[in-house]
Amino acid sequence: MSLLTEPARAKLNLTLLVHGRRADGYHELESLVAFADLGDELSLEAGDAPVLDVTGPFASAIDGDNLLERVSRAAAGHVPGLSTGRIGLEKELPVAAGLGGGSADAAAFLRLLMRVEPERLTNNIAETIANALGSDILACLRSETVLMQGRGEQLTPVQGLPRAGIVMANPGVPLSAAEIYGGLGASRLPDNFVPAIVRLDFDRSFDRLAGHLESRGNDLQATAVTRAPAIADVLNALEALDGASCVRLSGSGPTCFALFEDVERAQGQADALAAAHPEWWVRATAIGD
Repeated sequence: MSLLTEPARAKLNLTLLVHGRRADGYHELESLVAFADLGDELSLEAGDAPVLDVTGPFASAIDGDNLLERVSRAAAGHVPGLSTGRIGLEKELPVAAGLGGGSADAAAFLRLLMRVEPERLTNNIAETIANALGSDILACLRSETVLMQGRGEQLTPVQGLPRAGIVMANPGVPLSAAEIYGGLGASRLPDNFVPAIVRLDFDRSFDRLAGHLESRGNDLQATAVTRAPAIADVLNALEALDGASCVRLSGSGPTCFALFEDVERAQGQADALAAAHPEWWVRATAIGD
C-alpha cells in the first residue's frame, strides 16, 4: 500500500435549531451543515503495527484515547484482520472549536480504510461505525452539504449551495459541546414527536442562502456566550467586517463565522481581522461548489 491521503474538512453549522430533549437523552436537532475548503489531513501508510503520528499547530491538544483509535478498533471488529499501519494526522483545526474537527478526522480515517479494503469495509459498514461513534461523524463521512436532523443521523442532501466566502474566528477558549447542550435547559419532547423532513434547494443563489440563514440562527449561541464571554467580542468584530452577513456561532463554539458573497473579499477581511486580533485563530475559506 502506497501513501494514501484524505482531507478532513471543517464542518460548519450554518443554522442550528434545537427542538428539545428526546427520551434517550439526546437533543433533537435541525441543522444546515456545509463543509469548508480547509481542515485537517489524514494519511495512511503500510506498517507492521498501528502507529499514530500527529503534527501541526494543534497536535499537542490530541492526547489519550482519541476517535481515530476508536475508529480503528471498531473497523477491526467488523473486518477481522484489517491492516492499518502508520496513521498521520496534520492537525490544522483547533480542538473543541465547534468545527467538527475530531469527527471530520474520524470520517476521513474511515474513508482511508474503505480505500484499503473496499470489498470488505463497505459504505454501509462505515456508516454503521460512524453512527455508533458520534452524532455528526456520519455527516462528516459524506462531507457534503446536508440538512442534519435527529441527533445527527438523519441526513437530507441539500441542492444548489452557492459558492460563498467564509471568515472564521476563534478566541482560543475551548468549549465542551456536552457543557453547552447541558446548559441549554431544553424541554423534553413528547414521545411521539416526529420532525418534518425539510428539503432545500438554493439554486446557486447567494441571496437565497443568506435569506435562509437570516431567518434562522443557532440555538446554542446564547448559552455559549454565557459560558465564554469572549465569543461576544468575536461576533462583534465579525459584524464590523465590510461585506459580512449572517454572523453567528458554529455548532457549540467557540468558533464564529461571517458569510461573504465574494471569496476574495472574505480573504481580505480575514487578513485585517487577524492583524487586529493576533491572539485569535482567524481563517478565510469558502463553501459551496
